[in-house]
Amino acid sequence: MAKHFLVVAEQSEGVLRKVSFEMLGEARRLAGSEGKVEAALLGSGVEPLAEQLAWHGADKVYVADDAALQLYSAEAYTTVLADLVKKIQPDVVFIGATTNGKDLAPRLATRLGVGLASDCTGFSVDGDGKLLITRPIYAGRAIETIKLKSTPQMATLRPNVFPPLEPDTSRKAEVEKIAVNVGPIRAKVVGFLKKEGEEIELTEADIIVSGGRGLGGPEGFEVLRELAKVLKAAVGASRAAVDAGWIDHSHQVGQTGKTVNPKLYIACGISGAAQHLAGMRTSKVIVAINKDPEAPIFKVADYGIVGDLYKIVPLLTKELQEVLRG
Repeated sequence: MAKHFLVVAEQSEGVLRKVSFEMLGEARRLAGSEGKVEAALLGSGVEPLAEQLAWHGADKVYVADDAALQLYSAEAYTTVLADLVKKIQPDVVFIGATTNGKDLAPRLATRLGVGLASDCTGFSVDGDGKLLITRPIYAGRAIETIKLKSTPQMATLRPNVFPPLEPDTSRKAEVEKIAVNVGPIRAKVVGFLKKEGEEIELTEADIIVSGGRGLGGPEGFEVLRELAKVLKAAVGASRAAVDAGWIDHSHQVGQTGKTVNPKLYIACGISGAAQHLAGMRTSKVIVAINKDPEAPIFKVADYGIVGDLYKIVPLLTKELQEVLRG
């Protein structure tokens, strides 16, 4: 029976990522009242974060707190987690389908010799106690349900899909420090470069305003940023806009960019190529603004506006400013 879950919490610069709470919520739901939900927390100076994991559903938190883990390192994190999994032998291991998680999960699965289900969007339990895992395939054109035969069952969970539990600040969890022995590391991470004033992370954003080829140039993203600022949204882009050099690749949504699942996705000047739809079609609400009434994006949009985005977006920004101010 899948009654023992291990959630690999993800933190950045001492702040837990939202997907960590989402994974704990889903693990708690699947484990039920009789199951056990534990979390692994890796980093340097991260022990105080264990309290928040308890609030969101963790019964026990294993803390690997060491200077060697201050910056994410695929080799170091894989070694520590592999040792932990072999020691506690959980039925299921959850990792976020984030940039780091997509790098870490296949390495850990290989080290453990088990299968891995990637970018999962749903779970249930069959009569044998095994997880039935739902995930999109073929660039989101189909949905499959699979069951992993290996133990532990490993899966990466798509951010913004699973609702976290309401935090219960009275909840406590046992905290166990684990020994850190990363061994020889062939590749050393010395730092991460961030642009000044870096915007909201796409994969965790509730609202995304995206631009495509229809913007006509990089100046169009300034118009979108004004709307994003009002909505406290992230700024996304199609591959065409990124390839044209109008915006950095970190903003790219799609099959060769990031997969997002916001509550609201506003597509401005995006035609709706299949590779772009693969990265955003599961958004809760999609609004498309395009002057071409035959653009494929309208087939997946919940609301469509046909017209010049340079007239529509500023009007939308102004109207929302007034509504939100009021």
